[in-house]
Order: sequence, then C-alpha cells, then structure tokens
Amino acid sequence: MIKKLLSTHLLIAMAIFVIMALPSCVVTKKSVYFTDMPDTAILRSITPAEFKEPVIQPDDILSITVQTIDPTTTAAVNQVSAMPAVGASSASSTGQQLITGFLVDKNGNVAIPMIGALKLGGLTTYQARELIQQKATFFFKDPTVQVRFANYKITVIGEVNRPAAYTVPNEKVTLLDAIGLAGDLTIYGKRDNVLLIRDNADKKEFIRFNLNSSDILKSPYFYLKQNDVIYIEPGKGKIAANNVARTQSLAIVGSILSVLIVLLTRI
Repeated sequence: MIKKLLSTHLLIAMAIFVIMALPSCVVTKKSVYFTDMPDTAILRSITPAEFKEPVIQPDDILSITVQTIDPTTTAAVNQVSAMPAVGASSASSTGQQLITGFLVDKNGNVAIPMIGALKLGGLTTYQARELIQQKATFFFKDPTVQVRFANYKITVIGEVNRPAAYTVPNEKVTLLDAIGLAGDLTIYGKRDNVLLIRDNADKKEFIRFNLNSSDILKSPYFYLKQNDVIYIEPGKGKIAANNVARTQSLAIVGSILSVLIVLLTRI
C-alpha cells in the first residue's frame, strides 16, 4: 500500500515538473530579427527607404530660437511659456513633461514676439527657419534661427517592455528606434505582424510589418511620422503561458488534495 502511494505521488511530482518546464520552451527563435539575413561574414548591403522631412501641422509645438551678437535683443523671442505634454515620455525618462515652444494654431500660424504671426503650416523645419530668419532681419542684426519640433511624439503599445508615448528630439526616427525606446518586444510579442497606425488627413492608415524580414528597411513607412502609433500584438506563446500558469496552480492544488485525502482515509 505504501509503495503504491509513493508511486502515485512520484508520478504527480513528475507531472508538475513537466508542466512547470513548458514556459521555457517559448520559441527562442521567434525573438530573433531579420532571419532572412545570412549568418555569415559576407557583407550584404540594402538600399534603405528615402527619408522625407515631416511638415509642420496644427497643434505641433515648435522650438524656435533667434540668436544675435547681443542676446538681450532677442530675449523676448526666446522666452516662451512651457506647455505640458500629457502622457508623454522623453527618450530617457518617463512621466509628464513640460515642453517649451510655440504652438501652431489650427490655421498653421505661429505668433512670435516682435516678429509677428507667420504661416508655418505645411513647411519643413528648414523652410520655416528660412522664413523666420528672413522676417527677423527687419528687427535684428545678422540673426541666426533654429527651428525644431518640441513635441514629436511616437506611441508604442502592446507587447513591449516599456509601453508609452515618447517625445523624441529628432524627427528622423525609424520603426527600430521606436522599438528600442520601448525596451524591445517581450518574448511574447509577434514580430511578424507589427501594426503601424498613422494619421493621414482625416483618415487612418494601417500598415503591417514583419520584423523577421529585412524588407522593412526599404519600406516607405520605415521612417515614422508625428503621432504614429505602433502596436505589438501578443502571440500564441502568451496565451499558452497563461494556460500553463493556470495548469500549474491546478496541479499543485490537486496534489495537495490527494495527500489530504490519503491522510484522512488512514485516520
């Protein structure tokens, strides 16, 4: 009787061990990028997608600075109020940020102290800099103008380690840059079906990427735009892992109950 009882408990223990070992089998090879690239020392070159400079749109916040030999003359231009960027994170920190800059109104205009209101909507930052510098020469001697996006936001959600909205300092940001900011995909993220959601006028565009293929480097959507959203879908591995966790709990409870039943029957 005792030998049979020990054999039963041994089988239960082995079953629990096997079930607990299953999560370690979550597809290691599926966490690799660019599986179509040869794993050799042979150099393979790819012509990347062409980068197109983003244009200024309503609700953008622009960082505009005007510099001259005498900085006191441009103090009124360079001192602007700070505006909160709700839910945004910088490339190196998280939490709410206060962004300093000039807000572009719904008509694409920006009001700059001393210089006045300028139509910057539809221009690149380079074109806006040229226009502001041209107007600034009427008020300042030999001005130097810098224009950048202050709230260039990219959102990464789903199966990543740090899902958030990120404000990036450089508008030349790629899909891989955004994934890097979010701490990479989790082991459960689907690398072959990444979704990009983009605003296009009054419509939404939905684009799918396969991170296992180097073809994404040539995609016209490889460079991200302001307010792009990247969604990483959970794969079957996460569902399986959740099922395994529930099975583990049930197995442990079942083992405890079997021991209690045996003890009660022997009393």
